[in-house]
Amino acid sequence: QIDLPPNTKSGLVEALRILDGVPGIVTVRFNEGDVVRHPLVAEIVKAYDRDGKFARGLGAES
Repeated sequence: QIDLPPNTKSGLVEALRILDGVPGIVTVRFNEGDVVRHPLVAEIVKAYDRDGKFARGLGAES
C-alpha cells in the first residue's frame, strides 16, 4: 500500500524497480476487490473518513 503525499518517493516503488527481473522474485499486485475486511475494520475506516471530513469542515453528512 502506498499512501504517501504527492511527489514523495516510495521505497516500495523503488524496490520493485530495482528487483524487477531478479530470478526467484515475483510481485503480486492486489486491487480493492482482493481486500476482505472484518466488519469492525470497515467501521474503523468509516470513522476515520467521517473524522477527516469533519476536520476539513465538510460535516459528517458529506
